[in-house]
Amino acid sequence: MQIKKKITITYVALSGVSTLLLCIVVFFLFKRNNEYYFVKRLVDRAKIVASIHYQEDPEKANYYRALKENGLPELIDEHEYVLKVNGPDSFEYNTALNLPPEFYSDVMKTGSGWFAEGYTYYYAQIFNENGLKYMVIVSAKDRRGNTTTLYILRIMLFGGLAFLLLAYFLGRFLARRVINPVARITKEVNRISASNLHNRLPMPDADESDEIYELTKTFNNMLDRLETSFEIQANFINNASHELKTPITTIIAETEIALLKERDPGEYEEVLTNIHQQATRLGNLTESLLKLTQTGYDGQKQVQDIARLDELLIDVKADLDRLYPNNRVTLRLNDMPDDQKLLKLPCNRALLELAIGNIISNGVKYSNNEEVFVNLKANDVGIHISISDIGIGIPPEDIPHLYEPFFRGKEASRYNGYGLGLPLAMKIIRMHNGNLTVQSEPGKGTVVSIIFYREKFDPKNLIVNVRKSNG
Repeated sequence: MQIKKKITITYVALSGVSTLLLCIVVFFLFKRNNEYYFVKRLVDRAKIVASIHYQEDPEKANYYRALKENGLPELIDEHEYVLKVNGPDSFEYNTALNLPPEFYSDVMKTGSGWFAEGYTYYYAQIFNENGLKYMVIVSAKDRRGNTTTLYILRIMLFGGLAFLLLAYFLGRFLARRVINPVARITKEVNRISASNLHNRLPMPDADESDEIYELTKTFNNMLDRLETSFEIQANFINNASHELKTPITTIIAETEIALLKERDPGEYEEVLTNIHQQATRLGNLTESLLKLTQTGYDGQKQVQDIARLDELLIDVKADLDRLYPNNRVTLRLNDMPDDQKLLKLPCNRALLELAIGNIISNGVKYSNNEEVFVNLKANDVGIHISISDIGIGIPPEDIPHLYEPFFRGKEASRYNGYGLGLPLAMKIIRMHNGNLTVQSEPGKGTVVSIIFYREKFDPKNLIVNVRKSNG
């Protein structure tokens, strides 16, 4: 069912229920009001009947009769009964009255009361005359009240039906007014595809707190992210194709040249050496691309270990010593906390070693094997790793593009590499809810800061891994 129909039906239903409740309340109050004023008329007549009954003066008796006949509105089927009260629970009974015993009992106890049977109302009152008690009962039919009640019911019925019909059209108008802006957004979004991601939705002329304004702004922000992602993906594919094509083309060319004619063993050895270099480069590049695509941003399927960061840095340093025996990397682990638990981080140890190793390797490479300092600090706030070198530095215009795959600045292009190490490290650190920042000055060096805030640690990972270690 369309949302417009749902809104219309909901509006009609709510209007119908509220109208029905209002009609019930009005009808109840109207009926009570009719009863109140009709019983009040019977009370006035009962007082006059009582006055006439004990009045010994004929002139006063005639006065009361004239007042009753001429001064009070006429009632339909009016009857008057005066019953002598013999005791607390006995009185003379009139066979013309067919009233329930409870009514008489209430009147005897309270001194007055009224009772309704259909449209006929009965009012009874106790009065004294010459030391004797009497019960006067006045009855009449309230046909006018019944007619008025039926008239009110008809008005409510037809008025309610007319209001429901009006509510249907008002509901459709409300639904169109609410849904039309969303429908326009849907129409505009459907016109946007991969070929025209630069298009944006027109912003409505509304207050910034308006939901339609927020929805349009959200769609435009999403289109900004999609356009950026498409551009990054296109650049990634183009650069990856180029980087993969170069070693493959070199290998094919070397083999074709070697097969053109018979050659000396030394020439074959040179060709095989070149092929081995290009194959190694191709293998490293493929492995980097595979790792880059396998790391995600969800931070759930990858996180599985609890690692101490000081031990992790020592392992990274050991790996670097094997790759670069003459490296001048210095670990500064002097400022360690007393509580060793502050050094623990829920992580994928292998990936985190890869990320930190890439950053330290960059420091070694781009500083021409000058000193690289790795500092580790941990406290109640989080774990902070800083990696500083005194290398070539990074120009300010290159810093915004550091995390784009295959991007290499002018100075960095003089060194071997693919431009994948830092983007891969960034993805891994973000996957672990960490922050990575780069501060650099050309010719003076670079400082890379990695911070894992303790408030972002996933407690479920800590619990699971503590159970594993205890089990």
